Amino acid sequence: MTTFFTPFFRAFACVAFLAALWVPASTAQAQTTAFRQAVAEGAARDEAMAEFYRGRDFNGIWTGTTRADRARRNALLAAFASAGDHGLPAAMYDPDALMSRLQAANTPAEKGAMDVEMSRLFLSYARSIQTGILTPSRVVAEIKREIPLRSRLGYLQSLEASSPAAFLAALPPSSPEYARLLREKLTLERLLANGGWGPTVPGGAMEPGASGTRVVALRDRLVAMGFMERSATQTYDATLQAAVQQFQQAHGLTPDGVAGAGTLREMNISAAARLQQIIVAMERERWTNRPRGERHVWVNLTDFTAAIMDNDRVTFSTRSVIGALDSDRQSPEFSDVMEFMVINPSWYVPRSIIVNEYLPALQRNRNAVSHIEITDRNGRAINRGAVNFSQYNARTFPFSMRQPPSRGNALGLVKFMFPNQYNIYLHDTPAKSLFGREVRAFSHGCIRLNDPFDFAYALLAVQETDPEAFFQQRLRSGSESRVNLNNPVPVHIVYRTAFTHTTGQLNFRRDIYNRDSRIWAALANEGVAVRAIGG
Repeated sequence: MTTFFTPFFRAFACVAFLAALWVPASTAQAQTTAFRQAVAEGAARDEAMAEFYRGRDFNGIWTGTTRADRARRNALLAAFASAGDHGLPAAMYDPDALMSRLQAANTPAEKGAMDVEMSRLFLSYARSIQTGILTPSRVVAEIKREIPLRSRLGYLQSLEASSPAAFLAALPPSSPEYARLLREKLTLERLLANGGWGPTVPGGAMEPGASGTRVVALRDRLVAMGFMERSATQTYDATLQAAVQQFQQAHGLTPDGVAGAGTLREMNISAAARLQQIIVAMERERWTNRPRGERHVWVNLTDFTAAIMDNDRVTFSTRSVIGALDSDRQSPEFSDVMEFMVINPSWYVPRSIIVNEYLPALQRNRNAVSHIEITDRNGRAINRGAVNFSQYNARTFPFSMRQPPSRGNALGLVKFMFPNQYNIYLHDTPAKSLFGREVRAFSHGCIRLNDPFDFAYALLAVQETDPEAFFQQRLRSGSESRVNLNNPVPVHIVYRTAFTHTTGQLNFRRDIYNRDSRIWAALANEGVAVRAIGG
């Protein structure tokens, strides 16, 4: 791309230079004035650009004839040529269209206006590729994530002071996951150009031992998707069953090796739809484009797992239960820092549960929810027999509620705290049977862990010689005990329906909260599109 555009700009520079030799000084001054005036007027509507151009006396950085101007032009055009690779709106950053506009800018005023326009496009591109196209909370209210936006003035100043090609190449996220998603996106786009994964698998469920044309369709689909080697089998044999299990594992399904309705539904999703998921995942990766911590906790809501990550490697993982599908119980997405755990915790009932669930029950029967203490504003237990619950409503109910430590406590025997305004944390639960479900969305928003003790041991291992003995000693006391983490651990609650393992295996999950579908619609509205590429 760079070598293609350089000859034009070299010729353009020579012509402009020769022309300048033949104009009177007064004319040259008038042209300079017209250029600067156009820059000043064009940049005035944007505070960052106005400050930047004002600091350089309204001289341009893109449309001039110097070597530095040519390098910036060519680097920007080359970066724009690969914008579509990153899932950005390619039409917005069309290098050919921008080239035509540059060629059409003949007067100093037109060149000044184009210099400002190129800065505007550069700023749009830089922010989009580094921290995302969208403001997520405007698309999905449950995404509470703070986006690490960079200074727009800083972008311009850094570009001017840097090698432009190197600066632009460093803008996309440097995380290994982003690189893996980008690779998978390009691979799937090439596959899409060649027909995708071919015909879908017709009909209903199939089990091992079956044979016939539908088994052949299942075989061919799995071969095309890379889950088995080419085969001539027409029977649902052990090899085909193993391929189905691999597919199920990569899609968060129960790996029973049976091509049931749920498995076939996921298998028949088109390559184009899967590309949308990858593009959304890349946008989400840009929203988290900051250091995650060498050690951090990664909770992927769609995968129903919570993992401890050390240097991009999973060192502990457990199943989780997340917020239910009702709009008021869905788990939010955000990042915070885990500071401590509480062993034998009390459960302080959230106000929303008190007034929406427990107060109506108490109004029907004062002895309802008898395992819960009703407390006054000072935390003292009150005699529920002395209270007329019918006189209160959700606004006027003056009491709090608390469940003391016990094995039956709603939080189980340990909770992991990263204090936040959403009152979300990780915890144990007495409802162990839910972890056997494929879709585990049942809580009021907090994250329940299947193996909370092992999770605690893994966290404590960096500060205790015998973390299990340390934990169990406090557990046996039966008393509520706070244990601070010497090195607080970042926690990231995320929602990824497309993600990779460090082994390179591409995974897809169901859009259980319908968040990614809304994000894709918003991206499409900005001009992002699924594409197929040859070669």
